[in-house]
Amino acid sequence: MAAQLSPQQLNEKHRPTLDQALDAIRTRAYWSPHPEHPKAYGESAPAEGLAAFKALHGTRIDLDQPGTDGWTGGETSPYGPELGVEYPHADIDVLLPAMRAGMSAWRAAGPETRALVSLEILARISARTHEFAHAVMHTSGQAFMMAFQAGGPHAQDRGLEAVAYAYQEQTRTPADADWSKPQGKRDPLELRKSFTAAPRGVSLLIGCNTFPTWNGYPGLFASLATGNPVLVKPHPRAVLPLALTVRVAREVLAEAGFDPNLVALAAERPGEGIAKTLAVRPEIKIIDYTGSTAFGDWLETNARQAQVYTEKAGVNTVVVDSTDDYKGMLANLAFSLSLYSGQMCTTPQNLLIPRDGISTDAGPKSFDEVVADLAASVSGLLGDDARANGLLGALVNPDVKGRLDAAGGLGDVALASRVIANPDFPDAVVRTPVIVKSDGSRKQWDPAAGANGSEAPYLSECFGPVSFAVAVESTEEALELLRRTVRDKGAMTVGAYTTSAETERAVEDVCMEELAQLSLNLTGGVYVNQTAAFSDFHGSGGNPAANAALCDAAFVADRFRTVEVRRQA
Repeated sequence: MAAQLSPQQLNEKHRPTLDQALDAIRTRAYWSPHPEHPKAYGESAPAEGLAAFKALHGTRIDLDQPGTDGWTGGETSPYGPELGVEYPHADIDVLLPAMRAGMSAWRAAGPETRALVSLEILARISARTHEFAHAVMHTSGQAFMMAFQAGGPHAQDRGLEAVAYAYQEQTRTPADADWSKPQGKRDPLELRKSFTAAPRGVSLLIGCNTFPTWNGYPGLFASLATGNPVLVKPHPRAVLPLALTVRVAREVLAEAGFDPNLVALAAERPGEGIAKTLAVRPEIKIIDYTGSTAFGDWLETNARQAQVYTEKAGVNTVVVDSTDDYKGMLANLAFSLSLYSGQMCTTPQNLLIPRDGISTDAGPKSFDEVVADLAASVSGLLGDDARANGLLGALVNPDVKGRLDAAGGLGDVALASRVIANPDFPDAVVRTPVIVKSDGSRKQWDPAAGANGSEAPYLSECFGPVSFAVAVESTEEALELLRRTVRDKGAMTVGAYTTSAETERAVEDVCMEELAQLSLNLTGGVYVNQTAAFSDFHGSGGNPAANAALCDAAFVADRFRTVEVRRQA
């Protein structure tokens, strides 16, 4: 096929960005080529993006994929409206061979061309950030500003970060080498060697409901940039953002002279559950998954033919020992608990607080005072309904509401949830967080101390706006409970507040030994549930919450193998 995007055009446009990304992952300094502020995209961009999103309602997104045997859809926004968008349903026996057909040319293009094509895809998505923001908002329930930032520039940053790591790992070995081994008085042994980054095969991306682009782009672009075709299987309630992504990717691939079937969509019919079927297909060599522990464990056990990268559930914990900024600590925790109604895999769930209280710059505070003051801080943050709607978004599905409604039976409620009306979207389910007091004495969680096997509710993930203020006997016992929680249940994030250097070292030791990412004494505008691409690692890949980190060399390096060809010189 004739290329409309020449290698020279791609190089001139995107090589400087790739070089900056490579520098950023080396220095870990702040950098992003994707603006966070909506006004940065031009005065007309907000209206044009909204109009483009609305124009999608009631339409079919025809991707011109091989094997389309019908149409499927049925997304309803967490804010109420039905989207009415239909997507191609694929005959997998036809689609998968078509995807593999373009692999040879894509492999031969080499790491740099693959990286630059990937950056062109990201650039075109970035130009449509306002449209994508509405698509993310109305499939995930995120409030608009969060959908704009997390679903737009932050997701694009994570995709670019994956491309940079992919390029770095593929070019670590030279493409060619002359080898000469001296043989004394005889002629040396000489070989000409070539080394090619060869892709594994079709990569399957199993998307999630809450962060379809943010969690989806790292795996998508890591696989594509390492030469693998990518089959995108979105969550049935969040198809639109990834379907738009697939459409952009196919357009760019075709314009660059490659087979557009290197990226394809696998939308499923209601109740079809095609992820299990796809995951064990012999053509599938890589799987990226974000979702429940149960299905993540199933993938790791059963998809033996594939490299499987999972992000599952965890119990995120904050140890509260002491603070020299009590007001700042409360404000930071209140925001962390409230953002997107706690529907983030990084949201703190358990707050471990000594039963006898903590020392602060505002004087000693008892356990009950800390919990009451935190509840008051959350209430103050969300006291204005307009502000609350902007922070909370909407509950993504009825399961989250069910867990929230049941939280009152899990202990003494320190902060009850209240209903927030959204005047723009009356059908949205918007609720403030609930805080439950819990007994953290050793007998509740340590079998050696008499724990009877019926777990305390805070020992399992309660996804959504539910947190537990857990009264522990001491900071030392808090650290033991933290260790046990991370080891048994996993954690995407750990936080701690302390003025003691000794306690700080002890918390660090637990996180180093149990492989959990730690944030210490956050009291300003950085929150434990937020990470920055190119600098922060999302997850560690070393505890049960996830077997991979976004993004590091390990996330990309096993998506390809280096194939060597030796020739007699």
